[in-house]
Amino acid sequence: MHTIEPYFNWRHLYISSEDPQSPFYNRDYSEFEYSNTIYNFYIHPQWDDIGSNTLYIKILFVDYNEKYAIIELIGEWNDAINNDIMLLKRDFIDELNYAGINKYILIGENVLNFHHSDDSYYEEWFEDNETEGWIALLNFREHVLAEFKKVHIDYYFIYGGELDDFNWRKFSPGQVFGNVSKIMNKRLT
Repeated sequence: MHTIEPYFNWRHLYISSEDPQSPFYNRDYSEFEYSNTIYNFYIHPQWDDIGSNTLYIKILFVDYNEKYAIIELIGEWNDAINNDIMLLKRDFIDELNYAGINKYILIGENVLNFHHSDDSYYEEWFEDNETEGWIALLNFREHVLAEFKKVHIDYYFIYGGELDDFNWRKFSPGQVFGNVSKIMNKRLT
């Protein structure tokens, strides 16, 4: 796990710790000191701690004009024990919403498991973006998506089809957003 870094090829375009509107503004990172773990496995120090023992994120890009954020996740999404959705929604997504963000692209290829509690924070997040926004899931593992569906929180996200095997690394953030927006528009109309 310690070798899995958040995607870094867009750092010349955006760094969340240098963005005054980011929840991670002025956060310091170490390249050499590994301190965060997921089940006793150290993770790369560039991942951002959201207060969970099992889920970490990295805001890869935010465009305040186009109102979108691209966020990469790693670990186990555990609402049952850690209430990860509450931590994510209250401490990070709400701040981005206040800054005008209403479209979210969550990259979940490193989300290993999901454990459900209730859907109130998902519903709230969905309602916050209901008018013109959306939440798209890219490259989440099949068994994680199956768990979302099993507990009916799949209602709040758009995923599947092209979004399940999207080669996002070959694009710029704007191209990722443009491609995902086209998919979203087709599905929502």
